[in-house]
Amino acid sequence: MVKREEIQAIIPAAGVGTRLRPQTHNKPKALVSVGGKPIISHIIDAIISHGVKNIVMIIGYFGEKLQQYLPRAYPDINFTFVEQKHRRGLGHAIGMAKDYIHHPVLIVYGDTLFEGDISPAFKPNTDGSLGTKMIDDPRRFGIVEKEGSFAKNLIEKPDFIKRSEVLVGVNFIRDYEKMFKAIEYLIENNITLKGEYQITHAFQKMVDWGAKLTTFKIENWFDCGTSEALLETNQHILKKHSKTRNPIIVKDNILIPPVYISKKAKIRHSIIGPYVSIADKSEISNSIIKNSIINNGASVKDISVANSIIGHNSFTQATPYKVNIGDDSELLFNQTDKEN
Repeated sequence: MVKREEIQAIIPAAGVGTRLRPQTHNKPKALVSVGGKPIISHIIDAIISHGVKNIVMIIGYFGEKLQQYLPRAYPDINFTFVEQKHRRGLGHAIGMAKDYIHHPVLIVYGDTLFEGDISPAFKPNTDGSLGTKMIDDPRRFGIVEKEGSFAKNLIEKPDFIKRSEVLVGVNFIRDYEKMFKAIEYLIENNITLKGEYQITHAFQKMVDWGAKLTTFKIENWFDCGTSEALLETNQHILKKHSKTRNPIIVKDNILIPPVYISKKAKIRHSIIGPYVSIADKSEISNSIIKNSIINNGASVKDISVANSIIGHNSFTQATPYKVNIGDDSELLFNQTDKEN
């Protein structure tokens, strides 16, 4: 068994997050909030419980904001930041960490929130273990076909529909040297899919070279790629951590669980919930909010809103029923226009 303190981690987080705009207009996808904290914090909280102290972050789009946030949020973790200037796929991104990895490595994609015990990944006598889940339509994913306990065929984005074991973006690689050699092989031979180097193809090359890769089950994993998916993930996280479903009266507010409200937020004369996350330094007054994410420093006043995401340091007053506005924005509803 690998000692926990000897495990490093790679988190590729260079993506632009186009489908999450406007939330990603001025920050990386990994810093978008869900369930009361950034996506990247959910990931790091999950992996440091397994003794990981050394994390290589592959950054790109607004990567300097991750460089600012992470050392402050996790002062006991040693972060190395590597910039991927040209996004050429996950295989390429992970390969950029080669010079900084000296121990078996846990690889978690920077937009993958997961639940479940990952300790089976560290089983002895294997070269690695890949986190998987059975789904009915695997066409958007990489799949694993096994012979006995070990991976035999790994296929990226198959063109068939059948129940399959798919890769979910949580992988432990003990033979990290062979993995990096496999990535180099892909690049040297220009083996790509839609112009990108795939880590699935690197795992297949490892198997071709004799690597023994097993799989382990991930209980749940969550897509945070669109505003709708983000709100669904927010619901799940809040529901999981809620201790009651009964409405609560706090001062002059009514809270309908599950909700997350930062202790640093200010709420007055409002009905909050269900499924609402309100982050630090937000101010809510005279409003009704449900199934929404209110980010750090947002000001919300005199509205009834649902199914919405309100960005950092934004100001929203008397808006329509559903909004999705980015950071540092102001959205006002003109009462005169309404009357006309």
